[in-house]
Amino acid sequence: MGNGHIIVFMTAPNSEEGAAIGKKAVEERLAACCSIIPKVRSIYAWKGKVRDEEEALCVFKTRAGLFDALKERIKGLHSYEVPEIIAVEISAG
Repeated sequence: MGNGHIIVFMTAPNSEEGAAIGKKAVEERLAACCSIIPKVRSIYAWKGKVRDEEEALCVFKTRAGLFDALKERIKGLHSYEVPEIIAVEISAG
């Protein structure tokens, strides 16, 4: 990952868990901000079945150099076996 700024998307089973993870990330300075969209509908394949569930979407704003540490912290706090953690570079802003 480059040296610029990134947006990291993460889904959580609910906004409470998303907020707890977001608060830790900001307190530990792994992200400048975490915005939570409380209700998104996610349709995905998991363990041979198609699932259709409500989740919370968390949007972290951070630096690319912090991505690996943020990813590991999220994985340590998240209740999902394999959480979604996707980074996108910010080209302007």
